[in-house]
Amino acid sequence: MFIDRVKIFVKSGKGGDGCVSFRREKYIPNGGPDGGDGGDGGDVIFEVDPSMSTLFTFRHQKHYTAAAGEPGAGKNCHGKDGSDLVLKVPKGTLIRDFESNKIIADLAKEDSRVVLLNGGRGGQGNQHFATATMQAPKYAQPGQLAKERWITLELKSIADVGLVGFPNVGKSTFLSRISNAKPKIANYHFTTLTPNLGVVDLYDDSFVVADIPGIIEGAAEGVGLGHEFLKHIERTKVLLHIVDAAGTEGRDPLDDLEKIRLELEKYSPLLLEKPQLIAANKMDAAYDDAALQEIQAVYEPKGIKVFPISAVSGQGVEALLREIYNILQTLPKEATEYASEIDINLIKEENEPINIYIDEDGVFVVEGKAIDKMLGYTNLETEKGFHFFQNYIEEEGINAELKKLGIQEGDVVRVGYLEFEYME
Repeated sequence: MFIDRVKIFVKSGKGGDGCVSFRREKYIPNGGPDGGDGGDGGDVIFEVDPSMSTLFTFRHQKHYTAAAGEPGAGKNCHGKDGSDLVLKVPKGTLIRDFESNKIIADLAKEDSRVVLLNGGRGGQGNQHFATATMQAPKYAQPGQLAKERWITLELKSIADVGLVGFPNVGKSTFLSRISNAKPKIANYHFTTLTPNLGVVDLYDDSFVVADIPGIIEGAAEGVGLGHEFLKHIERTKVLLHIVDAAGTEGRDPLDDLEKIRLELEKYSPLLLEKPQLIAANKMDAAYDDAALQEIQAVYEPKGIKVFPISAVSGQGVEALLREIYNILQTLPKEATEYASEIDINLIKEENEPINIYIDEDGVFVVEGKAIDKMLGYTNLETEKGFHFFQNYIEEEGINAELKKLGIQEGDVVRVGYLEFEYME
């Protein structure tokens, strides 16, 4: 099965908490702080696996989390870093932000690798907070929170040649003729619902051909899953139009060509700038060459060669493959690479925003997800928790922002759900 797009949740590892500990050894009654640092959380990394061709492995598991860093310990023992989570994807996978649908990264090359989310940094142990006036700090820094994100993985089939044409014109039969692909073939419309890929061996070389699912009128507007089908064409290098020159479906092959080209142009005008060839198929079933001659008269003056073939008997197929091969030799080997629409460095380092303002009652308000999370894991009834709260307010620049807003001693401050009077 060809899995084309999957939505998954990824989360980096939380940083390990720093340790509050004091040196306690025989004959050393006043040992100083020796709390070790927490380990860093694991990163979320995506990298290309050349042996993969689908996103099938992501079909059943939707949540992926890197390992958290271990907490520090006494005697200056640092916590172990969390293991990175490395997710393997096929070459050509696009990573999109689920909410905005913007491209984060394009893994278009065999050695593509991207760190999507950094793990949280480990917190510092209390040994770092000893000063001349605070020689026994009962405070250690908690590990940085993990980062998380819903993303979409999208695989646009990377193929050298894309077969396009209306349903039942013989694309699947042609693909099975020229390669080892075994697509389902039957005499009814929309047999192919996902792209079939085949490898053609020629002249001690090879190229990949994709049978793009049947395109119908209105595909560019999404009719008949048109967008799902058309997006596979974007990365092909050569377009091979296949038409039923015998008119076995009662269709006009010249009219079909115009309609297909119109749908391609409406979806993306760049598609028609690709090299194009036309295969007039089912010539073994045609009464005469009238349809073939009409197609040649219209398209060959435009520089688009027309090849009469029969996918069933193999008539004319070899000459067509030679022409495809010759065209591919003149084109760059690398597939198109899509530019990122989101700065991945911002994603890796992003922090939850903290809002600080004065409400209509004159209360200084400090709120945000980061504040809620901090209060959720801080026990303010303990000395350690209270010291942590004070240091958090200072280190995050909240105290400085409150002073910029003109806060005075005795003013009311609300931090999350906690309300108190401000004191210098």
